[in-house]
Amino acid sequence: MYYDDLPLWGFIGKVEKGGKPDPSEWKYYLYRHIIFDILYNNDRVIEINVHTDQSALVDLTEDKEVNVDFLYTVKWKETPTPFEKRMEKYSSSSNMPHHLEVHWFSIINSCVTVLLLTGFLATILMRVLKNDFVKYAHDEEAADDQEESGWKYIHGDVFRFPKNKSLFSAALGTGTQLFALTTFIFLLALVGVFYPYNRGALFTALVVIYALTSGIAGYIATSFYCQLEGTNWVRNLLLTGCLFCGPLFLTFCFLNTVAIAYSATAALPFGTICVIVLIWTLVTFPLLVLGGIAGKNSKSEFQAPCRTTKYPREIPPLPWYRTTVPQMAMAGFLPFSAIYIELYYIFASVWGHRIYTIYSILFIVFIILLIVTAFITVALTYFQLAAEDHEWWWRSFLCGGSTGFFVYGYCLYYYYARSDMSGFMQTSFFFGYMACICYAFFLMLGMVGFRAALFFVRHIYKSIKCE
Repeated sequence: MYYDDLPLWGFIGKVEKGGKPDPSEWKYYLYRHIIFDILYNNDRVIEINVHTDQSALVDLTEDKEVNVDFLYTVKWKETPTPFEKRMEKYSSSSNMPHHLEVHWFSIINSCVTVLLLTGFLATILMRVLKNDFVKYAHDEEAADDQEESGWKYIHGDVFRFPKNKSLFSAALGTGTQLFALTTFIFLLALVGVFYPYNRGALFTALVVIYALTSGIAGYIATSFYCQLEGTNWVRNLLLTGCLFCGPLFLTFCFLNTVAIAYSATAALPFGTICVIVLIWTLVTFPLLVLGGIAGKNSKSEFQAPCRTTKYPREIPPLPWYRTTVPQMAMAGFLPFSAIYIELYYIFASVWGHRIYTIYSILFIVFIILLIVTAFITVALTYFQLAAEDHEWWWRSFLCGGSTGFFVYGYCLYYYYARSDMSGFMQTSFFFGYMACICYAFFLMLGMVGFRAALFFVRHIYKSIKCE
């Protein structure tokens, strides 16, 4: 229960096993008298505790309907604790030494893994690239008629624009918007806006900031689409608007209907839904359109260091582990291992009764996640180009975003192994909303992966002389 935004927990009954192994012989009792102890300071409630009267019991062992009269007692006590300190009791529970140790251990563990990995990849790439540069420079001096090989060989194809460029630009724009949203939420959390049990604050902040950042999505998507020589920018803009909102809205409609059918308190009232729709029509959509117009008028060129040939070169046959799905599995595993321990705490606070207050640690983990995603995508892009496979655009986006699939896999594990959820409503809520969150993750990290790969590809092709 909540009282004046303070959470309280208590048992509604008890099971007497009496040392018998057979569950059919156990006795079940319901408490019918609840006692609230409320501590107050002047006119503010400071603390609330709840316990039950052990003598007022109703026997529920026989599975039939019983009429019960419930009683409650409230005891008011004065306390000198000031109102500002009422939340400390809850914050301290998640800052307990053993929890913090686990967090710091997981962070140091992730940091070491990440540093080793990034160092390892950086040295490999630097050495390999250096050798490549030396070799290519040497080849040019030696004989011009030699057959080229490796990534330089495909310089005429590497900047050939991807298929489905409208969808690609839309995904990039939406990913950038979600990245901006996450960053702003972290800033607010670090400033201390989301104190524990300020329940609506996070949800409100997400809706408002998502609405305000939609201009970013419109600008990035349309300007990139125009750089890729796309013509139908209005369709691209509509696609950008619906790419994340569409699936989210459909999921929300379905889950809200389920909640109403079960007459649960999780159902959003009609008024709130109207407000959200109004925000979408009056803020999100106009900003998206303005961003799109600004992006269209930015008239920036796509800076490709090499000229693209007229006809695409054939991609040599590649072994199975060089195809998209195995590469995505490789790319997603490392970033996921960096955030794995923190995920448990987040899940326990969103879907359980844990309280999460250590946003600084979460922010460090988020930065680690971005660095690993960028590095692993760059490395895989290099190996892909070295194998003379020049279709790296979508691949880098998918490899960057593949962590989202791993997080969804973790949802399955959490649901079966760690949580006590059951029933259609809880299951659909858990998997429905987690699917939306993992999809947002996919778009955001895909954008990070692609940006890193694009920076890298431009950099290496600038460094060689291309005919």
